[in-house]
Amino acid sequence: MSSTFPEIYLIRHGETEWSASGKHTGRTDIPLTAKGEQAARGLADRLKGLTFQAVWSSPSQRAFNTCTLAGFGAAAIRKLDLQEWDYGAYEGVTTKEIVAGRPGWNVFRDGCPGGEQASDVGARADAIIAALRAVAGNVLIFSSAHFLRVLAARWIGLPPDGGEHFVLDTASLSIFGYEHDLTEPVIRRWNQK
Repeated sequence: MSSTFPEIYLIRHGETEWSASGKHTGRTDIPLTAKGEQAARGLADRLKGLTFQAVWSSPSQRAFNTCTLAGFGAAAIRKLDLQEWDYGAYEGVTTKEIVAGRPGWNVFRDGCPGGEQASDVGARADAIIAALRAVAGNVLIFSSAHFLRVLAARWIGLPPDGGEHFVLDTASLSIFGYEHDLTEPVIRRWNQK
């Protein structure tokens, strides 16, 4: 499915110790595991031959190092709006641990005490989308799961909490694009390994 319209390639960072254990990793800046580094290097082959008008990365080392290991670090611009959800009091805590004290909790619906709500993340996603639409060409983005899930929801016109319906694995590739014209944003591929 090739397109004559611009495409946005999204890469979730490679594995970290916290992503492997299910801990919420917002602003804690932890490195990739050896497995995460290997997967990031593997992205180079998957992106080989593609050209991008812009390469953007979250400022986190896990995202930027994934970008660098995939071969795009020299071209990358770090953008604060691409940071992962600020989990506040839930930073470093697993969902299982959170729901033990707060049954039924859902980050997309309930947000995080001392951190962001879905609407906060959605506002950052909207700013990124506005910037994407100003680029005449393909863009490559490196970021984190919950932010990219909200970005996907906003790209296709869903509210920020619509991100709960998308799942992303580490070092996965997704692509946004358009169908018939630039007024019809679509998700062309999702969570490909």
